[in-house]
Formats: sequence, C-alpha cells, structure tokens
Amino acid sequence: MNCTAVIKQDAGWWIGWIEEVPGVNSQGETRGQLLENHRSALRDAIELNRADAIKAAGPEYSEATVAV
Repeated sequence: MNCTAVIKQDAGWWIGWIEEVPGVNSQGETRGQLLENHRSALRDAIELNRADAIKAAGPEYSEATVAV
C-alpha cells in the first residue's frame, strides 16, 4: 500500500499529513523520522479501523480486496 505524505518543515520540525487517511498526521525532528512516524501511524490506524469494522459487522461477515 502506498500513500501520499504532504510534508513541510516548520520551526525546526518536519510535520506532515497522509492525504488518503484523514486524521493520520505526524511530526519528526528529521524528514526521515517524520516518514517513519507516518509508517507507524498508518499501521496503527489501519489496525484500529480493521478492528472497528469487524466489530461493527458482527459475527457473520466476509472480506474482499478492493483496488483503487
């Protein structure tokens, strides 16, 4: 999975947002640290969203891959 990070340097910090996933944003002291923080935030968001979706679907559900 690839996502787009909108990033900028501000007041000595690198800050950024993931375009495709609302609410996923990070910061870091370096550009590299910011991107690693984004990876971690994305993994966490996907894991939490998956758990919420499965809970909402109840015991009888199926899964399908959706390509964009």
